[in-house]
Amino acid sequence: MATLVCEARVRTDLAPLAIATLCERFVEDDAQATWSETSGRADFTFGSGILEAGEDSIMLRAEAADEASLARVKFLLAMRFEELAKAEKPDIIWTGDGCDRTELLNFREMRVSKIADITPHLRRITLAGQDLARFESRNFHVKLLIPPVGVEPAWPVMGRNGMPIWPEGERRPTVRTYTVRRVDVLAGELDIDFVMHEDAGPGSAFALRARAGDVIGVMGPGGRGVADADWYCFVGDETAFPAIARMLEAMPATARGVALVEVSDAGEEQAVQHPPGISLRFLHRNGAEPGSTTLLQDAVRQVEWPSGGSVFAWAGVEFEAFRAIRGYWRKEMNLDRSSHLAVAYWRRGFSEGDFKKAPAED
Repeated sequence: MATLVCEARVRTDLAPLAIATLCERFVEDDAQATWSETSGRADFTFGSGILEAGEDSIMLRAEAADEASLARVKFLLAMRFEELAKAEKPDIIWTGDGCDRTELLNFREMRVSKIADITPHLRRITLAGQDLARFESRNFHVKLLIPPVGVEPAWPVMGRNGMPIWPEGERRPTVRTYTVRRVDVLAGELDIDFVMHEDAGPGSAFALRARAGDVIGVMGPGGRGVADADWYCFVGDETAFPAIARMLEAMPATARGVALVEVSDAGEEQAVQHPPGISLRFLHRNGAEPGSTTLLQDAVRQVEWPSGGSVFAWAGVEFEAFRAIRGYWRKEMNLDRSSHLAVAYWRRGFSEGDFKKAPAED
């Protein structure tokens, strides 16, 4: 299969210093990276990024086997470089294969087809669309583009820098991150589970008012999937349960480990198929507000880890629980980056938009 290639030469004063920093960030994006003072290479599972530093510029080169994968590499190279050289406001212009496209290859316009209440506080919405094979992935997080109420939506398009250009004004959609609970490519369906809050944010408000035929945009998938291991530890609250359920359902029958899920009460528990060697435990808040307890942190510390073999630990929790659990895994359990993934799915008192803008605290 022929390799597709795009290149962009970008004017910058950071060229000699940028290579190592960029490659270190690509490692955080799950790439295998190597670099010297003047060049670097990052190999992702879907393509490769190549960096070459000049005196006053840097060459970004993206390679992949198909246009969708090439677009992912271009996006990562451009995003990471723009983060690094933000003060310079770099002008990234790609040339090469597929650079005349304006549509986002990871975007799908979809419509609500079915609505079902799974528990008293969880609503499942089935979305219908076309060409959904890309969502059959070990990476199952998506961006939902929620249109303004009563306004014809406008969707983002591809910019010259390989990143989305978002519409301005009242037609701009609100973006929220969710997990694809189920994919049926032949039927053209995705299931998304929404936790229904009393103080409904954009996502749960959409789910509350949704009717068959309503339009929504979906971008993705993204995120890091679960690694292969001899033993697993999954940790999450209601917001992470769709991800935990998908991972459990995909596990081989011989998998071993524990899954700890915090919910409000017994009425929010869900049956999910999982290997008999993985213990699924629900922890009840019993009236306490979400994010206000240490149920998960305490339970994680009580887990009995195996004495041998490989392990993989995964957590999707509130910000304070994330800090505590990740710190425990790294500093006390001495898990390296390849053996765990801890993510702050939300932060108490913050909307997703405000949470993403807040400065990092650890």
